[in-house]
Amino acid sequence: MLFVIDLGNTNIKCGIFDGDKLLHSWRLGTKIDRTADELGIKVVSFFNYLGIDTEKVEDIIVSSVIPSINYTVEHMCRIYFHKKPYFVEPGIKTGINILYDNPKELGSDRIVNAVAAYVKYGGPCITVDFGTATSYGAVSAKGEFLGGAICPGVKISAEALISNTAKLPRVELTMPKNVINRNTISCMQSGLLYGYVGQVDYILRKMKAELGGSAKVVATGGLADVIAQETKTIDVIDSLLTLEGLRIIYHKNVEK
Repeated sequence: MLFVIDLGNTNIKCGIFDGDKLLHSWRLGTKIDRTADELGIKVVSFFNYLGIDTEKVEDIIVSSVIPSINYTVEHMCRIYFHKKPYFVEPGIKTGINILYDNPKELGSDRIVNAVAAYVKYGGPCITVDFGTATSYGAVSAKGEFLGGAICPGVKISAEALISNTAKLPRVELTMPKNVINRNTISCMQSGLLYGYVGQVDYILRKMKAELGGSAKVVATGGLADVIAQETKTIDVIDSLLTLEGLRIIYHKNVEK
């Protein structure tokens, strides 16, 4: 079995693969001050709950956008799984040509998403990951990662609005039926979410035009379902895109 871990700013996404089949996936809250033991006990408890022996894990691969906790995760893997994990970092085989000005600046999650989208849906394609930040990635028909765009995520936008105003409350991020509303909460939901849909559609239209107009758009991340239901540019929602990308990259680097 392959254990895959995606270390994000808000969540740690985990998955267990048996061959090409994803058996289970789950999320943990990201806490940078957790020790290796604290993280290990939480992870092992999921394995126990699922009835899977940790000894069945043959390898581990990790993508991370938080370098400060990479050592903690590596230490956890060594203690609780007796494995040294692979990290998606410069030098690892991905199967795509990265044309970023400085590849070391590129988040590993964006690489992993690009690999998965290109393998699963072909090129040209565009990935949109609705995480803490919303990141866009463009892949050419030849499998070249061309770059993309990064902007604040919906939750960051909502927090900025609340923290810089005196009377606006926190709201649930659900799409109201109308853009025009008669109460403050619905007005905030309308502005945050319909406004974000407009941003997403505009960026994706511009990216598709630069790629020649025929790129398939693949969305992933926590708020993908909420935003995609109103967009005109997203073709596919793939909530497992990042985990699948980790599996694909692992097999490109390890011969069994």
